[in-house]
Amino acid sequence: MAVLLVCSVAGLTAAAAHATSDGEDLRPAGGDIASLVSDRTLRVEQRQQQADDLQREIDDVLDAADRSSGIDAVTRQLRSLRDVAGLSTARGPGLRVTLDDAPRTAATSGVDPNYLVVHQQDLQAFVNALWAGGAEAVSLQGQRLVSTTAIVCVGSTVIIDGRPYSPPYVVEAIGDRPGMTYSLGTSPEVVNYERYVTKYRLGMKVESSDDLVIGPYTGTTALQHARPLA
Repeated sequence: MAVLLVCSVAGLTAAAAHATSDGEDLRPAGGDIASLVSDRTLRVEQRQQQADDLQREIDDVLDAADRSSGIDAVTRQLRSLRDVAGLSTARGPGLRVTLDDAPRTAATSGVDPNYLVVHQQDLQAFVNALWAGGAEAVSLQGQRLVSTTAIVCVGSTVIIDGRPYSPPYVVEAIGDRPGMTYSLGTSPEVVNYERYVTKYRLGMKVESSDDLVIGPYTGTTALQHARPLA
């Protein structure tokens, strides 16, 4: 029965992953950025709906398993793995970091416009510092970040797993607050960003919270090249 449960969940998880990563041309031949972003957003929303439906089926299987005393250990293990993988909701104390572009009035003659906006590497610097400081769950713009999350800049827009977002950018992290605060303060990349905050008025605010809620990762978990060893 335990093997049947694992196989059932594995099958549904694979189906959910396929629903969000169905084959498509990731390098279109043409089209402007606005049309590309709009088209990708629609596709992501469609795939997400399919993934959500399949995720509910997975939850139903696990709930049914909870009611069977013979497979409690397997159920606990599966739920623990989901927590570690970022597939379940996390709640606890943490930090909220808000980054924003400089105000329009900062754009004076002779100032490189690139100095006045939040870039992909800035977001990654803060996220990496939070992980290094002991974060157990991290989100950006409300989207749970996991090992396969892609953060990409397209013009002045940041795309997270295929979805476009504009500033201000909000990063939330649940974990050891003193450790994460220390990591932010000692990260060379974060310290460099703070210099631009002072000189060019980029936005930056770090807040402590006693109760943050970060939802589960809902994107694809499909492995395209790696294969698990028996």
